[in-house]
Amino acid sequence: MAECGRKALSLLEAARSRYESLQISDDVFGESGDDSSDNPFYSTSGDSDSDNYIAEVGEEDQQQPKQHPQKRNDKESAHSCGAGAGGVTGAGPPGSLSRSQAEEEGWKETLQDVTVPPYKETHGPAQKLPATATALDFFQLFIPDNCIQNMVLQTNMYAKKFQERFGSDDGWRPVTAQEIKAFLGFVISTSVHRCESVLSIWSSGFFSNQSIALKMSQARFEKILKYFHIVAFRPSQGSNQGLYKIQPFLDSLQQSFSCTFRPSQTQVLHEPLIDEDPVFITTCTERELRKRKKRKFSLWVRQCTSTGFICQISVHLKEGQGTDGLATLKNKPQLHSLVAKQLCQNIPGKNTIIFTGPSITSLSLFSEFSKQDIYCCGLLSTRKSDCTGLPQSMLVSGSTPAQRGQSRVMMKGNMSLISWYNKGHFRFLTNGYSPMKQGMIIKRKSGEIPCPLAVEAFAAHLSYICKYDDKYSKYFIFHKPNKTWQQVFWLSISIAINNAYILYKMSDAYTVKRYSRAQFGERLVRELLDLDDCSPTQ
Repeated sequence: MAECGRKALSLLEAARSRYESLQISDDVFGESGDDSSDNPFYSTSGDSDSDNYIAEVGEEDQQQPKQHPQKRNDKESAHSCGAGAGGVTGAGPPGSLSRSQAEEEGWKETLQDVTVPPYKETHGPAQKLPATATALDFFQLFIPDNCIQNMVLQTNMYAKKFQERFGSDDGWRPVTAQEIKAFLGFVISTSVHRCESVLSIWSSGFFSNQSIALKMSQARFEKILKYFHIVAFRPSQGSNQGLYKIQPFLDSLQQSFSCTFRPSQTQVLHEPLIDEDPVFITTCTERELRKRKKRKFSLWVRQCTSTGFICQISVHLKEGQGTDGLATLKNKPQLHSLVAKQLCQNIPGKNTIIFTGPSITSLSLFSEFSKQDIYCCGLLSTRKSDCTGLPQSMLVSGSTPAQRGQSRVMMKGNMSLISWYNKGHFRFLTNGYSPMKQGMIIKRKSGEIPCPLAVEAFAAHLSYICKYDDKYSKYFIFHKPNKTWQQVFWLSISIAINNAYILYKMSDAYTVKRYSRAQFGERLVRELLDLDDCSPTQ
């Protein structure tokens, strides 16, 4: 008995050590709550609003976690990935192979070891800022002065064009760089003080903020808001006409993300939680929810699983004149495949391991990535995934009940198709982890559940992304403009601020003043407004 206990303890310690780097994520915002844990395999607490689709793999069959309505289908839960304990019991999904076809295509139950070559990049900040660096210094790694100057130029050009067409505006005068910074600061303050209307700053109500309201009059702010532009004139040609007013900014932002940070070997492709104010969502009725206008765009990201740094973003319009070929593929697996290729276009040849949800996971995509030295580990769904070329016998649930922790594996070359049972059948497709290596899922209540290493890795890395999204949703900019390009702009600014905070946490400046995410945001607002006292409110 003692020997069994020691063996279990050694397995636990080995599992924890494999993901030691992920423990930084639990406190990446400096505000760990009850849902954080030193053990990355533990899910968030039962009353958390996290999807729990990673760490609680299989538990959803008996107990559904509380979720916000805005947590979309592309953040698929593990419950949907396996179609529950029943799964598909008849014919397999479209494109799947019969037993004889699978044998002809090279699928077999004989397993072989798979080794991923070492990562060819060092990871971490690419630029080292001094210990005296301010919140604005980190923010301007992504929104530098030349970007501010372009906003000044384009805003003034648009104001001139508008007035030439619709008549002069006596209350307007050309905007300056200092005013644009202050304008950004006012809007960003809605992420700190959680007010949906930025104009509340000048009101006498609960969200008024006289400490910053004196920096600019409400009338002047509204004039800048009326004419604010990134691109004043429609280009004669471009790669994405539907987003022409924001595309140059997105390109610049993407370049700055790549230049300032090198992600770890493990990264995830997903659609972050950006839809609505979480406070509003939890208090409004279903009728009010239906009346809310849906966003006309989707935003996908490639995100470092060790730190939460968003390395790349991809925006496409759900409707409109997008010329990138995505608009015609909405709600189809081809759309998600194209999005994945866009997000991974800068990482071939580095031996990166990519984690994906069911809407992206497919044999054809993973095989294409494998040729570029991009390795994958993805959750499969018989309803949402493209199952073309996969053995039907692995995608349907057998009549014989499986035991918890039991798994089956078939291989084709270096690609492994895993069917793992945990109160439901869950399927994974991977070439990034050896099917011969075992791991475990660790639960607070039920203890250790044996599983293939790929399942353990998926749970460990993706559980961090759930925690990140829970915290990230608190700090997006609450200002809600009507125009799509403005929504994309302020969302991108929110991502840039979160990335700036992650760099701050990893810098020497954090050892001098340990600001929480909320304090960092408040300090940034005051520095953008050029207030003398830049200390955050304690």
